[in-house]
Amino acid sequence: MNRYTFLKTSVMAAALLTVAGCNNFDELNTNPNNPLLPNTASLLTGAERTVGTINSQVGPGGFNIVPALYVQQFGDVTYIEDSRYKTINFSYNGLYSGPLVNLQQIITQNTDPNTRAAVAAYGSNNNQIAIARILKAYIFQYITDRWGDVPYSEALKGDENFSPKFDRQQDIYNDLFKEWREAAAQFDNGTRVQGDILLNGDVARWKKFANTLRMIAALRISKADPAKGRTEFNAAVADGVLTSNADNVQYRYLSDANNENPLYSNYVRQNRKDFAVSNTFVDYLKSVNDPRLPFIAAPNQTGQYVGVPYAVFPSPGEASLFSLAAPTVSAQNAPVNIMTYGQVLFAQAEAAKLGWTTGNAKTLYESAVRASLQQWMGSSFTEAAYTSYIAQPNVAYNDARAIEQIATQRWIHLFFQGTEAWNSWRRTGFPVLRPAATTLNGGTAIPRRLAYPTTEPTLNATNYQAVITSQGADDQYTRVWWDKP
Repeated sequence: MNRYTFLKTSVMAAALLTVAGCNNFDELNTNPNNPLLPNTASLLTGAERTVGTINSQVGPGGFNIVPALYVQQFGDVTYIEDSRYKTINFSYNGLYSGPLVNLQQIITQNTDPNTRAAVAAYGSNNNQIAIARILKAYIFQYITDRWGDVPYSEALKGDENFSPKFDRQQDIYNDLFKEWREAAAQFDNGTRVQGDILLNGDVARWKKFANTLRMIAALRISKADPAKGRTEFNAAVADGVLTSNADNVQYRYLSDANNENPLYSNYVRQNRKDFAVSNTFVDYLKSVNDPRLPFIAAPNQTGQYVGVPYAVFPSPGEASLFSLAAPTVSAQNAPVNIMTYGQVLFAQAEAAKLGWTTGNAKTLYESAVRASLQQWMGSSFTEAAYTSYIAQPNVAYNDARAIEQIATQRWIHLFFQGTEAWNSWRRTGFPVLRPAATTLNGGTAIPRRLAYPTTEPTLNATNYQAVITSQGADDQYTRVWWDKP
């Protein structure tokens, strides 16, 4: 399968490029500069660019926009298909053959006694391995959250295994906790890692990121394995998570066509304007006088905030009639959020309500809302705006409705973090959303997973049949392990 064999072909390609500049293989074999070694700094940069892409990709069938459509943060304007669940099978092949292979190469080269000294030119071996492990686990979590049981323990083996088994999501999650914990402890005081466009090789920030990923993952299994979730949650918090908006992890796009925000590409460069903020989202923010609205949605041609009617076919009108995403998230160099302080506080508020911690759920909820307003409003934030907002009946903390309120505010906070918003909705059931009136996938509900790539039944048939037997039908309504009613 291409995604699993790419590891060896990428190295072979590097070798061929080098051979072209040599007269014979003896010359190649005695080169002291190890020309066969891919540049680990470049491999890391490439993998991190994918992290930005999977959190912001737009366009029909785009990685991020589809879950954002499922939870009705966005609606489609022209082709009313994705909001009606037309696409059933989605491919993860490029994630295996791209960033995961890159990250595995970084780990391998920094571990192998024959190569570790050479690649240490790009940062200490331990620090390179630690960053690669954190990101590798992050991408695998992204994959398993969307598809459920997926190739994991036997993946990335190249031609050693063309047909990897599908690991159970529970087993994957247990290993992800281990990976983040061990990676955070692996950093040393060696040289800063090169090619890190996400956190610039800052060890302290990488540790916080790893611990926060553990904390969020622990809450995700709150219904499937609450004992494990509680233990991992508290351990991660004790190890140190994000503590302010200054710690937010973002992928920063540039004012450059080669690395620009995908929404900008869609709105401006391509002049497509495929997606606008949905009326579900805009109308809710209006109903609670949410001060984040102008920083999430742009006014339409008449200066009003009007969401596009969700999943209404045929198209109800031109994009100019509706509110596109605001420049906060759609400017050419607008960053995309990977992990934020607001997410930490909402998670801690929910954990307190569940009895996992001794924290005060009300205080944490209010702190989370404040952090979210500060993040979205930036310099426009005022205490008066927060005080007025938090005092409203539908926003003020109500212990009887705490989980609903926390989840609803998290839904707002996670605008344009589509997969995370979908994960929260699947796990909590809030906010309560109505599915598309007319669907294109044969179902009557909002999808709960993505179906496997169409290559699996043909290229990995035995293991594909095994996972269907164990996990359930390969459709959009078989729940993943942690998604319990």
